[in-house]
Amino acid sequence: MGRVTLRWRRRLTMTLKDLVQRYRELAAEPGKPVPLESFGLPEGETEKVFGDLDEDYHISRHLHFTRGAGRSYRISGEEVTHVAIDEGMSKLL
Repeated sequence: MGRVTLRWRRRLTMTLKDLVQRYRELAAEPGKPVPLESFGLPEGETEKVFGDLDEDYHISRHLHFTRGAGRSYRISGEEVTHVAIDEGMSKLL
């Protein structure tokens, strides 16, 4: 019988609630851009989490990505460094 190898991978998902809470901790005020690297996620996870959120119309209209100084990430095909989240996101939680 063949040998079966299982690979365990740490799942690094962040819920929308967790993400908004973290944003609020980082932002000086609502709607202020925050560097994506400040969320403390690995590069691939940052791109996946924010990319998935950007694909959802109800969520994406509250996310505002910009490019400035700092580490850049590819979100929905765009190179961005910061995100600002509207207060309206709270209604989705």
